[in-house]
Amino acid sequence: MRSVFFFKRHLSIVATTLAFSAHAALADPQHGIAMYGDPMLPPDFVSLPYANPDAPTGGRIVTGEVGSFDSLNPHIAKGSVPWQLRFLAYESLMGRNWDEPFTLYALLAESIEVGENREWVEFVIREEARFSDGSPVTVEDVMWSYETLGTVGHPRYHGAWNKIASMEQTGPRSIRFTFNEEDPEMALLIGMRPILKKAQWEGKEFDASGIDEIPISTAPYVIDDFEAGRFVSLKRNPDYWGKDVNFMRGQANLDEIRMEFYGDGTAMFEAFKAGALNSSREFSAEKWDTQYDFPAIDRGDVVKSVLPHERPSGMTGFVMNTRTPAFKDWRVRDAMLHAFNFEYINETMTGSKQPRITSYFSNSVLGMQDGAADGRVRELLEPFQDELLPGALDGYSLPQSDGSERNRANIRQAISMMEEAGYTIEDGRMVGPDGTPFTFEIVLKQGSTEEQSIIDLFVQALERMGITPTVTTIDNAQYRERVNAYDFDMTYNRWGLSLSPGNEQKLYWGCDGVEAEGTRNYMGMCSQAAEAMIDEILNSESRDDFIAATRALDRVLTTGRYVIPIYQWNISRIAHVKELKYPEELPIYGDWIGWQPNVWWWEEE
Repeated sequence: MRSVFFFKRHLSIVATTLAFSAHAALADPQHGIAMYGDPMLPPDFVSLPYANPDAPTGGRIVTGEVGSFDSLNPHIAKGSVPWQLRFLAYESLMGRNWDEPFTLYALLAESIEVGENREWVEFVIREEARFSDGSPVTVEDVMWSYETLGTVGHPRYHGAWNKIASMEQTGPRSIRFTFNEEDPEMALLIGMRPILKKAQWEGKEFDASGIDEIPISTAPYVIDDFEAGRFVSLKRNPDYWGKDVNFMRGQANLDEIRMEFYGDGTAMFEAFKAGALNSSREFSAEKWDTQYDFPAIDRGDVVKSVLPHERPSGMTGFVMNTRTPAFKDWRVRDAMLHAFNFEYINETMTGSKQPRITSYFSNSVLGMQDGAADGRVRELLEPFQDELLPGALDGYSLPQSDGSERNRANIRQAISMMEEAGYTIEDGRMVGPDGTPFTFEIVLKQGSTEEQSIIDLFVQALERMGITPTVTTIDNAQYRERVNAYDFDMTYNRWGLSLSPGNEQKLYWGCDGVEAEGTRNYMGMCSQAAEAMIDEILNSESRDDFIAATRALDRVLTTGRYVIPIYQWNISRIAHVKELKYPEELPIYGDWIGWQPNVWWWEEE
């Protein structure tokens, strides 16, 4: 097995980039911008540190996805879209270096300039920037893209658009955004919006889902072929405008990126073993150790690679929707956490080989600490102590079982919490004060084999409490529609979190998402404490304050008991044909390479 380990230099990179101080102004146009401090790379850098500028071009990567798709537009809320299109088929004014917590470098733009307090940001578009049809990228295209995304695009774009006081052309190729409130992250967020071709959408409904419109973009990959619900093929554009831009050297090396779609994980794995796919990311440690022993691996035609990372665990698990009567009471949610026998489930699913997610920012310096809150964290939380749930100030950890299937002690505690919430067991059923049985619906996406197996074990535990939930499995399109409308009691979700949390936290946990559809506030939480901690994160001017605010937010989220966490993936397991190569030196977001094959290349041995 090939394993790649981090060098100590990454620790210094994180420390340097997070060396917070007052936000320094960029007196002149610059080649990059960091959230705090200065960019790590100089203006004349050859390539990103984890890209191979000498990588050959050619070859293909074929990956599998469980589910289907009915749209090719990843920038709207409607429809089900291959998730990779958002990252592989579009470019922005600035590009992110995944070897720094949050730093951007010029891509479509040739420079960036900000005001003294980042109250405005100005970009100059590269003269050579072109769409895939050969037409130049204009200021008009940029302005149209920002307004369209900010008004009728996916809700993830709306928050930033609402903070723009003005957008104006300041030169033949320059555009300035002025903000209506102080938010130092906005200069970076604005640089990350996808740029679309205005002329392509004239007379058409941008927010209408469908597959009739092949997107025209500036990216090195264009959609070459597809069959709705079956596959999408991206081909490298031989006339790609940016191949000589230093940010792109060593990227977009493969001639084709192809995504095949399958009804379930079993069919997808069999396709990989048969050679229909040439790369597979494996989430199950147990399966990795026991089922990757087929002939292609024995011959050395397929190799197993392990890619570590240094980012937060994020939150993966079963989210409870507090908009519904079933989970409005935190004591009911606490009962679900006790009934969920993680230790037994982890042994059954992974052979206990994967550690549990303990909080939203666990596995990082940003995660909540054991025991009672103290110091600056406590100081930030105490004004909200009347709102906070038990454990936020005094200390909290997830329930642990003895590992046995019965989980008797935790089941007793779960029943006790249900009783505190007003429920009792009558004739073997958990009922409310009016005698109505307590039940709820768990909505899962078709093909989610692992989640279904976990839920089956969870349901068995609930039945011992007199609770029989309904498990509904639906196709990808129906699932996306219901989740966007928060039409579920419980469902499975993953929130990926970074070393530089910012405005996206409001999309995840902000009060606006209780009613506004299409956000990622699937639990329906509205916490003044969480809102305040996010504001503290956004306006921190020291490293200590930033870390304290994030740890405080982590306490609010974790003790809110909104999600039943499962195990974390602190490494990426990738099995791939031997011809597919990736750099020896990985970024701090090491698993980014596993998700996106930008810096992979094909090399015959």
